[in-house]
This record gives sequence, structure tokens and C-alpha cells, in this order.
Amino acid sequence: MGCTAEDLVERSIPFVREIRNRTPGTALETWLNEQHGPGTPVYDDLAAMVTEGVRAGWAANIEVDGRRYRRSRIAEPQERLDWFSITAVYMDSVAEFRGQYHQHPYGELNLVVPLHPGAVLRGPNGWCGAGWTAPAPGSHHYPESRGGAVIALFYLPAGRISYDIFPPADQDRAAV
Repeated sequence: MGCTAEDLVERSIPFVREIRNRTPGTALETWLNEQHGPGTPVYDDLAAMVTEGVRAGWAANIEVDGRRYRRSRIAEPQERLDWFSITAVYMDSVAEFRGQYHQHPYGELNLVVPLHPGAVLRGPNGWCGAGWTAPAPGSHHYPESRGGAVIALFYLPAGRISYDIFPPADQDRAAV
């Protein structure tokens, strides 16, 4: 294929124009899976491009927790993307694996790409194989995967994501 990060950004532009005024959450997640799920041009093109990007080293290339948990920002929020950012995350674990706890001030749209049969990512509505998740504005969670390698290509309104939040059991740490 020989695609680049710029090719992925260009392919994302018509998609973000279509969803820019929709609010992440269960209704949008259902709509995304019905309209742009596996087997559709949007899903198949973006999945192939980000998978190639991970293999070529321009996507999800910054280690967060060794080689099995990596991410990278592919595009900062910008006008041509209707102020969405694009980030790729790679997680690889047969057993359940938890990444960094974080919050989505304006929500998030995740294109989930399993690289191994049975690989899944936990979304707000449970474990998700190939398809989409759409955590709502204000939601917070640990990214979790199991069953092998999975890529999440996520779109953040205004590029907003917060890592300075603590899980409910750790809220007392925030006051320190």
C-alpha cells in the first residue's frame, strides 16, 4: 500500500466532516458500527492504513509500557480535521492488560482493529472486536485489551484527553 500519516489524515477528513456535530456515546457508537463498521470503505481504509502505519513505524511508535503498549499522535487538532486530533494506540496482551487511566472531556471515537483473532478492546459497552467504541464526554477509564494485539485509532474532539485524573479508588491522591 505504501501509505503515510498524511494519507491517513486525508482519508479521515470526509469522515470527521460527517461526524463533527455528533456527540460521542452509545447512540453514536451504534450508528458508527452500522454505517461505518467492518466491511465499509471508511472502516476498511482506515484500518488498513493504521495497521500499515504501526508496521512501518509511523503510528503507535512511542512506548508507554514497553513494546506491548504504545501510542502516538498522528495529527494535532486542526481546521481541516474540524479540530479533531488523531492518535493511534497499540496494545498486545493475551491476558487482560490495562493502560493509563484517563478522561475524555469531549468524548472519543475509537476505530478498533484486532490484529489477532479474538483480540478485543474494552469500550463503554463492553469488549469490542473490529468496529467502533465511542466513550461519552466526561467519561474516564483504563484502556483495556485482551486476546492478542489490537490497534485503536482514535479521534478526539479538540484533541482533548486528560491523564491528570485518578480512578475512583485513588481520588484521595488527587488532593496530595
